[in-house]
Amino acid sequence: MLSGISIWQLIIILGIVVLLFGTKKLRNIGSDLGNAVKGFKKAINDGDQEKTDSSRLTHKDADFSQSADLSKTKDQHKDA
Repeated sequence: MLSGISIWQLIIILGIVVLLFGTKKLRNIGSDLGNAVKGFKKAINDGDQEKTDSSRLTHKDADFSQSADLSKTKDQHKDA
């Protein structure tokens, strides 16, 4: 008998919760929880997007600085 929670025990607990809170309150809690999860996922995706955007900018800056260094080197060789 100590094997865990059976389906009947879960049904009884669910019935008690519905009686205590009511279906409207439970529906509101469910929608609030769903919105919180959506917001959390969106924040994670936005953070990942910002990270990739900043790495792209860093690569562009590095390419620009390398090309600037090459042009300086060419100018120095021409002057010499």
